[in-house]
Amino acid sequence: MSYWWVLVLPFGASLLAALLPTSGRNSESLLAGTAAAACALLLATAFPAIAGGEVITERIAWLPHLGIDLVLRLDGFAWLFGMLVSVIGALVVLYARYYLSAQDPAARFYSLLLAFMGSMLGVVLSGNLVQLVVFWELTSLFSFLLIGYWHHRKDARRGARMAFVVTATGGLALLAGVLILGHIVGSYELQEVLAAGERVRSHELYGATVGLVLLGALTKSAQFPFHFWLPHAMAAPTPVSAFLHSATMVKAGVFLMARLWPVLAGTDTWFWVVGGAGLATLLLGAYAAMFQNDLKALLAYSTISHLGLITLLLGLNSPLAAVAAVFHMVNHATFKASLFMAVGIIDHETGTRDMRRLDGLYPYMPGTAKLAMVACAAMAGVPLLNGFLSKEMFFAEAALVQASTWVRYVLPAAATLAGIFAVVYSLRFGHDVFFGAPPNCPRTPHEPPRWMRVPIELLVLACLVVGIVPNLSIGPFLAAAAAPVVGGELPQYDLAIWHGFNAPLAMSIVALVGGTAIYKAVGLRFRQRTLQGAPLLERTDGKQAFEAMLGGLSWTARRIVRRTSSRRLQVQVLWLLVVAGAFGLGSALFVPLEWGDRPRVPATPEFALLWVVGAAAAVGAAWQAKFHRLAALALLGVVGIVVSVTFAWFSAPDLALTQLAVEAVTTVLFLLGLRWLPKRVTLDDPRTRARSVWRRRRDLVLAGLVGAGLAALSYALLTRVGAQSISPFFIEQALPAGGGTNVVNVMLVDFRAFDTLGEITVLALVGLAIFALLRRFRPPQEVIGLPPQQVVLPPGHGTDLLRPQELRAEGDAGDPAQGYLLVPAVLVRLLLPVALVVAIHLFLRGHNLPGGGFVAGLVVAIAFLAQYMVGGTHWVEDHMNLHPPRWIAVGLLLAVGTGLGSLAWGYPFLTTYTAHVTLPVLGELHLPTAALFDLGVFCVVLGATLLLLTALAHQSLRARRRPGRERR
Repeated sequence: MSYWWVLVLPFGASLLAALLPTSGRNSESLLAGTAAAACALLLATAFPAIAGGEVITERIAWLPHLGIDLVLRLDGFAWLFGMLVSVIGALVVLYARYYLSAQDPAARFYSLLLAFMGSMLGVVLSGNLVQLVVFWELTSLFSFLLIGYWHHRKDARRGARMAFVVTATGGLALLAGVLILGHIVGSYELQEVLAAGERVRSHELYGATVGLVLLGALTKSAQFPFHFWLPHAMAAPTPVSAFLHSATMVKAGVFLMARLWPVLAGTDTWFWVVGGAGLATLLLGAYAAMFQNDLKALLAYSTISHLGLITLLLGLNSPLAAVAAVFHMVNHATFKASLFMAVGIIDHETGTRDMRRLDGLYPYMPGTAKLAMVACAAMAGVPLLNGFLSKEMFFAEAALVQASTWVRYVLPAAATLAGIFAVVYSLRFGHDVFFGAPPNCPRTPHEPPRWMRVPIELLVLACLVVGIVPNLSIGPFLAAAAAPVVGGELPQYDLAIWHGFNAPLAMSIVALVGGTAIYKAVGLRFRQRTLQGAPLLERTDGKQAFEAMLGGLSWTARRIVRRTSSRRLQVQVLWLLVVAGAFGLGSALFVPLEWGDRPRVPATPEFALLWVVGAAAAVGAAWQAKFHRLAALALLGVVGIVVSVTFAWFSAPDLALTQLAVEAVTTVLFLLGLRWLPKRVTLDDPRTRARSVWRRRRDLVLAGLVGAGLAALSYALLTRVGAQSISPFFIEQALPAGGGTNVVNVMLVDFRAFDTLGEITVLALVGLAIFALLRRFRPPQEVIGLPPQQVVLPPGHGTDLLRPQELRAEGDAGDPAQGYLLVPAVLVRLLLPVALVVAIHLFLRGHNLPGGGFVAGLVVAIAFLAQYMVGGTHWVEDHMNLHPPRWIAVGLLLAVGTGLGSLAWGYPFLTTYTAHVTLPVLGELHLPTAALFDLGVFCVVLGATLLLLTALAHQSLRARRRPGRERR
C-alpha cells in the first residue's frame, strides 16, 4: 500500500468531518480517531524496513523542470515523528470526545484538528524542501484556526493572531532560506541536500541560509526572543494545547533543525546562534514557569524551557547531543501531553485552572492526581522515568562540551540551574494542586468519565516503561530515528539507568535536592500565592511589545495611506502611471532603448487608416466622456473592434474572437456601471473650471507619454535580431506533444495549463468578491437618479437592468420609457439556442482551429446577457436557474480534477493524454484530456461573467423587489 495514504487520510477525513452535522460528537470523534489510528497503523508497517536502514521514497511528478515534485520520504527520524503525531493525535481525539461540551461545534473542531494533523505529517514526510515549506505554513494556518476555536473570547482571538503572525512570518523567512539552500545545492530534493553538507557550509551564502532557516525554526518552536506567543496560545481548548503546543506544532522547529543538522551544523555560527537561543530559552522559560498561577501557563513556560533544552542540544555540534535531543523530543511529548490533558480534566471538573483556588484535590480525584504526579516527576527528571534518562544525557553533554573555558564552566552551571527550576515548578503542580486545604473552586471536584482518562494512562505508562526498561522499549526506535539526524553513523551511547557516580548524576542530584529545598524554603509563599508574576521579568511583556509593534505599523500605514492615496479612482490611476513610467524611464538609463536590425514589414494604407480610425475613436471617447458617457462608451467599443481587426490582421484569429466577445460583455457591464457614476455638474467658478481644464490636459499629456513609451518598447522588442524565442518550440511541439494544431489553445490547456488554472482561479475570486461586495451595496438616491417606481414597462418589451438616464443624454426630459432600447423578446430568446450551437462549435474545434473554452464561455454569456436584457433578472432566475457560483465551482473542480487525474496515472500535474477512438458511425475521434480542462475554463468564464452581471443588475432592482422576496 502506498504511504501517501498517511497524508490523504487526515485531509480526506477533515473534509468529511466538515460536512457532518454539528449537533452530535460521536460520529465526528469516531471518524477522526479512525483516521489517526489508520495513519499510525500504516506507519507501523514500515518499521521493519526502516530499522534495516531503508529510506522509503515515493514520488509524484509535479513540476520536474523546476525541480519541484511531490516527494514522500520516510526514514527513521520521519517515521518516529510521524508515529508521535498520529498516536498522540488519536489519543487527543479520544480525550476531546469527553472534553468538548454539547454547545461546541464538534464538526469544526475535528475538521481543523485533522487538517492540522495532515499538515504536520506533511512537514515530517516531505522529501522536497519547497513541499515542506507549504505544509509548514499550513500548520500555522490551522493552528491559528484551532487557537481561535472559541472565537467569542477576546483572548483566543488575540492569541491566535499573535501565534499566526509570528510563525507565519518565520515561515516566509524559511521559504527564502530554502530557496537559497536549493540554489547552493542545485536541488530542492531533501536527499541531495542532506548529502551536500560540506558544500553548503563552505559556501559564501551559508550565513544567510542559516539565519533565514533558523528564523523559521526558532519562531515555530517559541525560542527566545520569539517565545512570547506560546503562553498566549493557551486560550485554545486543552486538547489543542495537548496536541499542538506540546507534541507536534512547537516540535516542528526543533524537527527542522534536527532534520537539517547534517547540513547546517558543525560551525561556530551554528553553535553560537542555536546554542545561545536554546540556553536563553531554557533558563527563561523555567524561571518564568515557577511563578505562574494558571496551570496551562505553567505548562506553557515549561514547554518553552524544554524546547530550549532540545535546541541547546542541537546547537552543541555533537552527534551524541543530537541523539539526546531526539530522545528528549519523544519523552517531552509523552509527559507534557499527559499533563495538559490532566489540566483539562481539572478545569473540566472544577471549573478553574487558577492554582490560587485549587488545593487538596487528591481526595476528590485520586486517579487523576496519581497520573499527574507521575508525569510531573518525569518532567522534573526523577529516576525510573523517561525524563530522567534524556536529562542525564543533556547533563553529560553540558559537562563534557568542547568549547572555550568559560563555556565549559557556565554551561554545566546553567543546565543544573534549569534542572533546579524544573523541580520547583513540577512540585508546584504536583504538590500544591493535590495536597493542602480543601479546594475553593466553582464546582465540586470529581473524577472524569473513565475513557477521558485513558489517554493520560497510556502516556504515563509510556513514561514508566521507557524509564524502567529503555533499551527494550525505546532503544530500537531511537537508534532508527537518530541515525539520519547524525548523518548515518550513530555515536556510542547507553540507555542504561545506572552509569555509576559521575558528573551527570551529581548534577541530577543537585537539581533534585536544590529544587526541593527551594520549594520548601518558599513553599509557604507559593501556597499563599503571594508571588505575582516572575520577579525581574514583570516589565518585559512580549505581548505588549508585540501589540505595540503592530499598533505602530498600523499607525504608520494609515499615515502613509492618508498622505499618498485617494479614494478617487482617477488619482489612483494617475499615480500608477506616473510610478510605472518613472521606473520604465529609469531602466532605460541602464539598458538603452535601441532599435533592432530586423527587416521591416512594409506599411499598408489600409492598416494605417484602420489605426487612424482607432486613434480618433479613442480621442473621441475621452472627449465625449465630458458630455455624453453613452457616446463615449460607444466610441470605446470602436477602439475594441479596431484591436480585434488588428489581431486578425496579424494572423491571430483566437485573440480576435476573444476580443470581440469581451467587447460585447464589457459593453453591457459598463452600461450597468454607468448608473453609479456621479452626475456631471456645471462648473460656474472660473478657478474650478480652470483646474478642471488643466487636469484634463495633464492627463492627456501623461496618457500620450505612457502610450508612446510602450509603443517604443514594443517596437524595440519586435525589431531585435538574434534574440532567443520560445515560439518555435510551441509551434513544433503543438501537434506531436499537445495533440492539436491550434498552437494558442494547446499552450493554454497543455503546455501552460498551470498558468491558465491560476488565471481562472483569479477570475473566479474576482467574480465572487465583486458579488459579495455589491450585494449589500446601497448607493444614495442622488447618485441613482430617477426613482425606480417611475419606470413602468410591459413585460417582454424592455429591461429592468438599464435605466432610462443611461440610454439618453444626461439632462434630457420626456417620457422615462422613451429612452429604452426596445428589442423583440422573441428574437432574443431564439438567439439562445443558436448561441449555444455556436459555442459548442467553437469549443469542439478549439484544439485544432480558432476557438476554445474561453471564447465559447463568453459567447454563451452574451446569449444569457441578452435574455437578462429582455426578460429581467427575475424572469431569467425564475425560468432558468443558472446559479453562477455553481458554474464556477464545477469549472474549478473540472480543471483541478483533470490535473489530479494525470497524477493518479503517474504523470506530472495537468499532463495531457490524447486518445484516438474509432466509432462505427462517427469514425475516428480525437479525444484529448485537455478538453476536460478547457470545459472547466468554459464553466468558470461563464459563471464569473454571469455573477458580475447579477451583482451589478440586482442593484437596479432593490426598490422593485416583489413583496416577501428574499434577496439572494
